[in-house]
Amino acid sequence: MRIGVIGAGNIGGTLGGRWQATGHEVIYGLRDPGKREGARSIDEALGGAEVVLLAIPGGAVVDFVNDNAKALDGKTVIDATNNVRGAALNSWADCQPVVPNARLYRAFNIYGWDVFAAPTIGGQQPDLFYAGPDEGHEDVERLISDIGLRPVRVGDADQAGTVDGLLRLWFTLTRDHGRHIAFKLLTD
Repeated sequence: MRIGVIGAGNIGGTLGGRWQATGHEVIYGLRDPGKREGARSIDEALGGAEVVLLAIPGGAVVDFVNDNAKALDGKTVIDATNNVRGAALNSWADCQPVVPNARLYRAFNIYGWDVFAAPTIGGQQPDLFYAGPDEGHEDVERLISDIGLRPVRVGDADQAGTVDGLLRLWFTLTRDHGRHIAFKLLTD
């Protein structure tokens, strides 16, 4: 898969590196491509991408989507951001009308980068809970699996807040248990 990773910090850099290691073509899109070897402009990263990962500051998502609506519309867009200072952790309500043909997914936002870097915890494969449309979810699940996590879809876009609730729980638990923690859904 050809993945445009917008942002190459802890989240974008870790996920992009893991995807490259499993054979995906990853193009990092940065405002200043000189900050990472091999990075390109945002336009170049979005141009041929099948999937776009947003790994930028959460408060910048709405402006980014508005500025790049034409390039994003019709693509699978994974929002791994958290707008911790905003009224909501995600910006879907503001983004969906701007890119009505994009398949928006809320994923990779409930854990810190260190879980993605070393996904086996206590000998177990953690689950990554995500939300987004049924159409195209196979690509998102493949990318989650390629990181080493088990994908668990909690529903469509209306469940983005449920996924965000897991981030709040993760943050709370890190105070006593450290950052290298994750969740597991157990069923019969």
